[in-house]
Amino acid sequence: MIHPTALIHPSAQLDPSVEVGPYVIIDGPAQIAKGCRIEAHAQIVGHVVIGQGTVIGRAAVIGGDPQDLGFKPETESGVVLGAGNVIREHVTIHRGSKPGAMTRVGDGNFIMASAHLAHDVVLGDKNILANACLIAGHVTVGNGTFIGGGAVFHQFIRVGDSCVIQGNGGFGKDIPHYCAAHRINRLMGLNIIGLRRQGFDSAQRAEIKAMFQLLYQSGKNLSQAVAAAREREWSGPAARLLEFVSTPSKRGICSLRAEADDE
Repeated sequence: MIHPTALIHPSAQLDPSVEVGPYVIIDGPAQIAKGCRIEAHAQIVGHVVIGQGTVIGRAAVIGGDPQDLGFKPETESGVVLGAGNVIREHVTIHRGSKPGAMTRVGDGNFIMASAHLAHDVVLGDKNILANACLIAGHVTVGNGTFIGGGAVFHQFIRVGDSCVIQGNGGFGKDIPHYCAAHRINRLMGLNIIGLRRQGFDSAQRAEIKAMFQLLYQSGKNLSQAVAAAREREWSGPAARLLEFVSTPSKRGICSLRAEADDE
C-alpha cells in the first residue's frame, strides 16, 4: 500500500490500510487514519492529523509553514483534518501560527484544485471550495457552504453556514448564515435553493426570510434592525442568523446595497 519511492518519517503513524503513492513525503509526526489515500507527490509536513477516509490529492501540501513574516519556524503547531474529506491536487493548507495552534478542517469537505487555507483557518463540515479560492489566516467558515472558484477572503472574517458565494468575489467582511454573496462585500439575498436542498423545511425558510427582510430590507440600519428583531421570538435557524449579525467581527458585516468599494 506504500509506494517504494515514498519517504516517510519514522515518527509518522499510518494505519495499515493507508495508501501512499509515488514520491509522497510524510515529514514529521503525522497521524493518518484508516482508509486514507495520499496521492503522488503530496507532502504531509509536521504535526498533521488526518481523519478516516480522507483523500489527499497529487502535489497537495498539508502542514506547511504560515506565510506570516513574524512566524518562527520552531513553533509547535499543526493541522487537523477530519474524516471523509477530499483534498484535490495542489491544495495548500498551512499550520497554525502560534504555539499549540491548529488549522482545522471538519468532516466531509470537498476542496478543489489549487485552493489555499492559510494558518489558523477553521473550516466546518460538508463545505465545497471550488478551484483556486483563497482563504486568509484566522478565517472561520461554517457548514454546508459553497465557495465559487477564485473567491478571496481577508483574514479574521467569518463565513456562516449554508451560504453560496460567487466565484471571483472579494470579501473583507462577515457573510451571515444562509446568504448568497457576490462581487465585493455584497449580499444578493438568501441561498434559497441551498436551504431547500439541505433540508430546511418551509416554516424554517419562511422565518429565515422574515429575519433577512427585517435585517436588510426594512429601511433600518443594521443596529436598529437587530434591536427590532430582538423584540420578537425566533426559532433555531432564524435565531442563529440574528445572533451572527449581532456579534460581528471587527471588520463588520457584508451589506445588501452597493458600497464604496463595490463601485
